[in-house]
Amino acid sequence: MSDPEIEDLVGDASPSFEHVLSCVFGVRDHESRAYLALLEHPGSTVSELADALDRDRSNVNRSLSTLREKGLVERRRRLLDSGGYVYQYTAIPVPEAKRRLHDALDEWVTDVHDAIDAFEPDER
Repeated sequence: MSDPEIEDLVGDASPSFEHVLSCVFGVRDHESRAYLALLEHPGSTVSELADALDRDRSNVNRSLSTLREKGLVERRRRLLDSGGYVYQYTAIPVPEAKRRLHDALDEWVTDVHDAIDAFEPDER
């Protein structure tokens, strides 16, 4: 299965927020679900999020890496009293995600309009 792309939204009259997030940011649906789960459980570790999503830790870790690359999740290190540390993950706030979604969609629409305006049929 290929990653969702922004073009996948065309013709979908009422896409879910999760699907829009997947298509616009080019992430898979399970990565969008990880983002949404972090909204409910901010500051979660990989283990805690894996439990909440009922998914394998290694898969959740990969999802979090992708979400961090896309700027949708932030990670901070917390020192443990027993020594060592653990990473905690938090989703960016929904208003910020919405702003980024709107900006990305506006940019795509502008590109499509430019492609339409630039079209010149071959003269025969």
